Amino acid sequence: MKRILVGIIIIGLVITGLFVFKESKTENNLTKVKVGEVTHSVFYAPQYVAKSLGYFEEEGLDVEIILTAGADKVTASVLSGDVQIGFCGSEATIYVYNGGEKDYLINFAGLTKRDGSFLVSRKKISDFSLEDLKGKKILAGREGGMPAMTLEYALNSNGISSDSLNLDTSVEFSAMSGSFIGGNGDFVSLFEPTASELENKGYGYIVASIGKLGGVVPYTAYNAKKSYIKENPDVIKGFSTAIQKGLDYVHTHSAIEVADVIANEFPDTSKKDLAAIVQNYMNIDSWFDNIYIEESDFNHIEEIMNNAGKLDKKAPYKKLVTTKYTTK
Repeated sequence: MKRILVGIIIIGLVITGLFVFKESKTENNLTKVKVGEVTHSVFYAPQYVAKSLGYFEEEGLDVEIILTAGADKVTASVLSGDVQIGFCGSEATIYVYNGGEKDYLINFAGLTKRDGSFLVSRKKISDFSLEDLKGKKILAGREGGMPAMTLEYALNSNGISSDSLNLDTSVEFSAMSGSFIGGNGDFVSLFEPTASELENKGYGYIVASIGKLGGVVPYTAYNAKKSYIKENPDVIKGFSTAIQKGLDYVHTHSAIEVADVIANEFPDTSKKDLAAIVQNYMNIDSWFDNIYIEESDFNHIEEIMNNAGKLDKKAPYKKLVTTKYTTK
């Protein structure tokens, strides 16, 4: 996986050449910032609240969120300069650092505190238990990615050994629902609203929350190149403040209110269904109260990676996480 990531990064850098970011202003004198988003999900509701309610503009930023499917592709986009901020699993920054990148990526704000995936079964199972997964084919996500690693860790931590599992990591995360609909696998791990859409269309049944099983981690966080953070502290501070406002909103408003605010981001999902999905994420305590990334939580990411055999060496928290732009 790391060879693939390095290859993508090198290709990106060759294509773009030596990239030097120059802060650009819009007609309204806002600083333009591009964000590479790992996937588009209700799981990231606080981010969409910040966008919809103008919190970024209040901080002098014109933020464009670009879908960049896969954490490896997000990091390649940040390193090449195609986007200034990456939004993906913290594990990607560890891969980059351990790969020897000098201008490595630093996590500066956490958003989600656990896995946002839901396990979908092809068949309806009464009284589902994790034992039902033994010997079954599970579409788990890309090898070395957080969805697949967290699923394996969650199951291992609950007494299900990897030897008894058939985790398929050959299907890209963005293609998993289509592959499952096409008949591949007995179970699939999916974010919302995709999981509910499959259930509503009769393709499967939601049986468990992976997030409840996996523990607290900086599952999805914002990162930027070390050089960019050094050269653009006001942008990082303003962006962090806007995200914190988004978190504050979802923690102080109902699922229906949140759904109403982010509805434009999910035009194919009814507000009723959207509110139910938001409530599901509220029920499993999906979001940090504060963007501050704790060292213990970052260490848990490395524990999950190590369990999956994807951690060559521990990466230093103090280098890969900055807490300068927030307080506990």
